[in-house]
Amino acid sequence: MQLGAKRVLVFGAAKSGVSAARLLQKQEARVILYDANYELKLEDFKEKLDVKHNFQLITGELTDDMSDCLDLVILSPGVPDDLPEVNKFKEKGIPIWGEIELAYRNSRGKIIGITGTNGKTTTTSLVGEIMKAYYKDIYVVGNIGNPFTDIALKTTEDTVIVAEISSFQLETIDEFRPEISAILNISQEHLNRHHTMEAYIDLKVSITKNQARNDLCILNYEDEILRKIGERLNTKVMYFSSERPLDRGIFIEDNIIYYKDEDKEQRVCSTGELKILGKHNYENVMAAIGIAVTAGVPMECIIETVTSFQAVEHRIEFVETIGGVTYYNDSKGTNPDASIKAVKAMSSPTILIGGGYDKGLEFDDWINSFDGKVKCMVLLGQTREKIAETAKKHGFDNIILVNSLEEAVKISAKKAVYGDAVLLSPACASWGMFDNYEKRGRLFKEYVRRMVD
Repeated sequence: MQLGAKRVLVFGAAKSGVSAARLLQKQEARVILYDANYELKLEDFKEKLDVKHNFQLITGELTDDMSDCLDLVILSPGVPDDLPEVNKFKEKGIPIWGEIELAYRNSRGKIIGITGTNGKTTTTSLVGEIMKAYYKDIYVVGNIGNPFTDIALKTTEDTVIVAEISSFQLETIDEFRPEISAILNISQEHLNRHHTMEAYIDLKVSITKNQARNDLCILNYEDEILRKIGERLNTKVMYFSSERPLDRGIFIEDNIIYYKDEDKEQRVCSTGELKILGKHNYENVMAAIGIAVTAGVPMECIIETVTSFQAVEHRIEFVETIGGVTYYNDSKGTNPDASIKAVKAMSSPTILIGGGYDKGLEFDDWINSFDGKVKCMVLLGQTREKIAETAKKHGFDNIILVNSLEEAVKISAKKAVYGDAVLLSPACASWGMFDNYEKRGRLFKEYVRRMVD
């Protein structure tokens, strides 16, 4: 679709919506930026957009007649595609794209798309670092916090784009096609938005729907759902495994990571050489190795990067050791499966800070993963009573309920003794108490570091 002079509604005026509007303006589209927030004013966008040329801001209620003259709708990731307003667009036959689709149609180069319930940010960051070490024109974009639309028009045929893609973003793809895709794992998540596990799985797998037979999808062999999915994909498949040797792919055996193709088996590195903790991170590294090899990066370059790569902020991030107690920030643990991985990565008796926004998830598996390692839970947020009830049902009753993160840090510090760890890994989203998990994690680090002063 040629965008020049087209009337395009951008639904959602946060970061990705503004970025999409900016790209549309550069393509001479007539942009209507819509958000339900009545408090937004035209002045709020003067430094981000050309508000004097082919631009209109609408807030509050979106009237039915508004859609009568639209050529295209761009949905921000935070906007569910089954809202009544969105359904009306569909009924009128108006094309609906997401920000990722818009960027894809206006970009060039090789695209690597990475999705999964957990590990997306770490894997995307690591792949980005590997690519930067070998290729010249690299962009790391998507759910990692850098809108794809910000850089789409800068790309060339030589560009490599590494994109973290969430299920929210996959709701609104149409032609989006990565040459290399990866689905790291699938576990229960975002059921308040996607409603059923089947719908959530289908969205994750849709990252492959436009891939050609010579493209590649990298899958976790130890994820039973993904193993079955791999058998029916139309594209090439490469597996990685943390539990067994593979005939082809990437695997760990005796704490050594190997890459094996039809010609040879090659040692990459030992898990002890990595600077990121836990089995889940070894899986992230293996996925990154598979992506990088497929993208043509020499193995020596891959080895150098993966063995020097540090943990991503907010993902089992070391904060401080105070009085023999080590504090870790895992604010990105926004679902039980992610927090299970964080708990398993701890090597010391652990005081666990959890709780937050209720996404309709269950916490039984999280509690059962403690295996005697968690000595106390400090719970806050909307889910604190729900988590406490689940824990008591499974025989864990050393629980403290608090009203704020600052209080949680202070209580944890009092309960901890020399040799313990204090882990913020909420198993819940941050919404309702914090703007995002980054804000939650940074406040946690601030509260911990105040105890040093």
